[in-house]
Amino acid sequence: MPVYRLVLEYDGTFFAGWQIQPDGRRTVQGELARALERLTGARAVPVAAGRTDAGVHAEGQVASVRLETRLSEAVLLRALDALLPPDLAVRELARAPDDFHALRDARAKLYRYAIWNGPTRSPLRAGRSLRVAGHLDPAAMARAARHLEGTHDFASFCAAGSGARTTVRTLRRVAVERGVPGEIAVAVLGEGFLRHMVRIAVGTLLEVGRGRRDPEELPAVLAARDRRAAGPTAPAHGLTLVRVDYGAAAGAGTGEGSG
Repeated sequence: MPVYRLVLEYDGTFFAGWQIQPDGRRTVQGELARALERLTGARAVPVAAGRTDAGVHAEGQVASVRLETRLSEAVLLRALDALLPPDLAVRELARAPDDFHALRDARAKLYRYAIWNGPTRSPLRAGRSLRVAGHLDPAAMARAARHLEGTHDFASFCAAGSGARTTVRTLRRVAVERGVPGEIAVAVLGEGFLRHMVRIAVGTLLEVGRGRRDPEELPAVLAARDRRAAGPTAPAHGLTLVRVDYGAAAGAGTGEGSG
């Protein structure tokens, strides 16, 4: 059966995450599967590169799905655009190699956590950025972030109930970026993520930015391998899966966790 590669964009505000839930709550995977079934007449469950949590957004989520259809790629894309709800869209759709798997073949994922540190509220940023009142020191946050780059045991940055076989992960880049005055973003490019890993890292970096933790404490936090050593979990609505990277080789995978 042919395999299709889809690039998705969604506002995660009213989704209970990517994965279909046994209690029937609204999910990205569920909405997409229903639309595909309406088009093809057969049940087709897509697989995502990253199982985003409830409230997390995506600009470039990648999914793969096996479909038996006579519809062309262009017709499929237009039909999905008409059928899917306003907070979910398929931006790209194309046939993929028969062995393509969105999760297993992913080489890295880029997440970005948006923070608004302006002097007043920003209604237009409210659904996509965490509002932080008071002074933040982005330079101190950046110094702390560099300690997270590389291969480490991230047990201190893993939420309970992960089920991961190992808590060792590799982060290629952790950067604190600044936009217009008040805009701060934490960009994390990694080969795999544990449950709530990015959000716990952001919560820890925010403690550094507020002056409650020294940037040089981060190696000790990693070494502790204890969730209690790290900071709080930042809210989901500030996090966006920006893109998924695929290399020429396939099959190694990047881990089953989410950011």
